[in-house]
Amino acid sequence: MSTLFDDRTEELIQEYRQRFEESPLFISRGPGRVNLIGEHTDYNDGFVLPVALKRDVRIVLRPRSDRQVRVYSVEFGESGSFDLDAVRFNPDRLWLNYIQGMAQSLEEEGIRLVGIDAVVSGNVPRGSGLSSSAALEIASAHAFLIAAGQNGVLSGPRIAQLAQRAENQFVGVNCGIMDQFISELGRANHALLIDCRSLEYRLVSMPEEAALVIGNTRASRSLASSAYNERRAECEQGVKLLQTALPDIRALRDVTSEQLEAHRALLPQNIYQRCRHVVSENERVLQCVDAFECNDLDEVGRLMDASHKSLRDDYLVSSVALDAMVAAMRGAEGCYGARLTGAGFGGCAVALVKPGHEQAVADAIFEHYPKATNIWPEVYMTKAADGASAEAI
Repeated sequence: MSTLFDDRTEELIQEYRQRFEESPLFISRGPGRVNLIGEHTDYNDGFVLPVALKRDVRIVLRPRSDRQVRVYSVEFGESGSFDLDAVRFNPDRLWLNYIQGMAQSLEEEGIRLVGIDAVVSGNVPRGSGLSSSAALEIASAHAFLIAAGQNGVLSGPRIAQLAQRAENQFVGVNCGIMDQFISELGRANHALLIDCRSLEYRLVSMPEEAALVIGNTRASRSLASSAYNERRAECEQGVKLLQTALPDIRALRDVTSEQLEAHRALLPQNIYQRCRHVVSENERVLQCVDAFECNDLDEVGRLMDASHKSLRDDYLVSSVALDAMVAAMRGAEGCYGARLTGAGFGGCAVALVKPGHEQAVADAIFEHYPKATNIWPEVYMTKAADGASAEAI
């Protein structure tokens, strides 16, 4: 019996039996993620420190003898199908494209897949910045691999790269590697330090005293994509200007705070501020790892607070909703620190909290955030969870 067997899985199995009139043989899982610190550093060749969430996408499935894929999505309440020999973007089933893209990416890697019948369901909130798309890609990868008898053939980092390729090239979203990496490689009670240039990574143990509360602002993220492209361009401009004095740098990852201050006269004020965020944020990620390893959660909280201030004041990607959420979190007893997480403008904030104080932080959010924004939030309590898996039911 699967170690994932719980009420959610039982409901998925029953749904499968109703849809396909037989029982599924396998289950795969891909978790969502929250980034503790290291925001807008990934596309600057920098460092990030995410954790995998207990919230995940699950797929129950049965292999077919042909190359047909039939999938039912519980959340969307609709079915989709495709032929592994004729994968094409489906404008009417956007969720299905993540599964199709993953299949195509695996086949391009030389993995011969078989068709599946599957039911998919997730409790990672969509559009919240907690990477429901990466969770679906990673769960799909493991579903296809276990159905084809290819579980264990690919390394975790390679599966993550193939999932990123699926999202970049098939779905058409220019995401970095962080979301897929942590969904694949996360481990319970650990964060994952990822070097976004070399793709080297290592697990960072999180103390037992480290609980997480995530506040979903449920505010519009409509500005996020345009601002994201604008910030990338500003960072690239900053590198070009700094290269006149620092010819060996390739990205802001290569610049220290001391170097930036020494050459700030080369930069327009707005470019300097964007660079200052990225350079200082990279330093904060590494300082945060050191603090976790010394069990200094007060220092981790201080660094998270400083990260939010930098994102708000230098990178200009916070919002009234995110600032209100972070303020509500910080005002609660037992909160070490809090910051926006993800691209910004909406989505979620994350707080590091003393165990036993999670409800106090949630209560503070529900009391103060709606008054400031007139929006009712969602709150999730979690600890760092394991990454992806696939097994027989």
